[in-house]
Amino acid sequence: MSETGLDAWLAGLIGKAPADSALFVQALTHGSAGEPNYERLEFLGDRVLGLAIADWLCARFPDEHEGQLSRRFNSLVSGETCAEVAREIGVQPHLRLGKQARDDGATESDNVLGDVMEALIGALYLTQGMDAARALIQRLWAPLVDGQRAAPKHPKSALQEWAAANRRKPPTYETIHRSGPDHASRFTIRVSIRGVGEAEAEGGSKQEAETAAATALLVQVNA
Repeated sequence: MSETGLDAWLAGLIGKAPADSALFVQALTHGSAGEPNYERLEFLGDRVLGLAIADWLCARFPDEHEGQLSRRFNSLVSGETCAEVAREIGVQPHLRLGKQARDDGATESDNVLGDVMEALIGALYLTQGMDAARALIQRLWAPLVDGQRAAPKHPKSALQEWAAANRRKPPTYETIHRSGPDHASRFTIRVSIRGVGEAEAEGGSKQEAETAAATALLVQVNA
């Protein structure tokens, strides 16, 4: 992707092409492509996103208690959600990856896309401040916040509650398989409830795979 193409994409994303795109280029650069990469910006952007979402939820849902707000928050700032937003804004063509990482499928990795989304937020915060970062977050996350009719329960929590309500032992999670390099790992997780059933699922992280497996088992027990 040319610098002109990147500037045009950034202008559409943040309202205008940045005077200096160096931090945004860094935010799009995976470790496999050299230094500087997105890791430090991702660290910062994660905190900016968390503050913006927490502040937004407190204002938007003034009657909800801490537990409800936490469930909304955890869903909205998860790596899977950040990756979903990254796909929506068309991050993939602008990623800077080493050949091996690209060959290994890092372009579609939830881990990579989620980190890059947070890194872009960090870059915007450093170049234009908190107000600009908050405005971007609220624009990109608005459909997700509006779509939460009620505070969602995390699938793992919902499965554990089902087990307790049905006088079963808590679900257990087991890593069945791990493949791929560190930057594009794939995990297969099995979740089981003794005497009830089990389900397996894949994901780009253990947390993602556990969540998917819990969702699959919930479908089974509620069928």
